[in-house]
Parts: sequence; structure tokens; C-alpha cells
Amino acid sequence: MATQRDTFHVNVEIPHPSPRERFYRRERDSVPAARSFAREALADWGVRERAYDVVLCVSELATNALVHGVPQGRGFLLRLLPLPYDGGVRVEVHDSGDGVPAVPQADVREPGEGGRGLLLVSELADKWGVGERDPGKIVWCEFAGSRPSSP
Repeated sequence: MATQRDTFHVNVEIPHPSPRERFYRRERDSVPAARSFAREALADWGVRERAYDVVLCVSELATNALVHGVPQGRGFLLRLLPLPYDGGVRVEVHDSGDGVPAVPQADVREPGEGGRGLLLVSELADKWGVGERDPGKIVWCEFAGSRPSSP
């Protein structure tokens, strides 16, 4: 029986995709531009699984930032970070507005179109939350991935 040589090199660093970020002004075109930016980053990183969910959450968080978090004359920062431990993705939306967003309670929801953004994020993402920023806040969500197994 012949011995086979392992082609996996232990001392070789496996490159991780770099985080991506872009600043958007308080404009109507910012949400579609943020979605497009997210789609492009996910495609570059080879993220296919749950890409639709990630882009939908980018859209919801960007919309919430524009409607509730970005004061006149300001904007928001969208950061997309690959999670190195499992190939997942973290989405962060930084804005300078006050307040802490929360998922509306079922008995308090209005019948109109508003109030569903964070509900969608809470249902689609594996985790979400709000972090501090001076001024403002960071609303984030994470999507676990599945690292492909080595051949």
C-alpha cells in the first residue's frame, strides 16, 4: 500500500475576505444603492446561502436608519463583515440618531405598512442587536454560514 501525501499546507494562511463599508447620505436612492452594494460584496465573497435574507435585512436596516435614525443633512454607514469562523456575514448600520430600535409588540402594531422592518430582521437573522456609538447607534444582525468542508 502506497502512502499518500497530504496536499494541505499547515503554515499557509487562508485568506479571509475583507470587510466592506460605504457611507450613504439621507437620500431616496441610498436604500437601493445599499442593496446593490451588499449583493456585490456577497457575490465577491462567494456567499450564496442566505444571500437574499442578508440583502433584505440590509434594505430594512438602511430604511430604518433613513426614516428614524439619520438627522437632516447626515447619513449612515453600512458595514458588511465576513465572519471568519463559519463563512457567515455580519451587517452593521451606523447612524447618528437617538433612540433604541425595538421590534414592535404584536398587540401594539399598527395595520399600516410601517413597523415590520425589525420584525423581518429578527425573523431572518440568527442574531441582531443595537450597539452604542457616539453620537447615535449601530444596529446589527448576523447570519451564520456553513464553511465548506475540506476535500
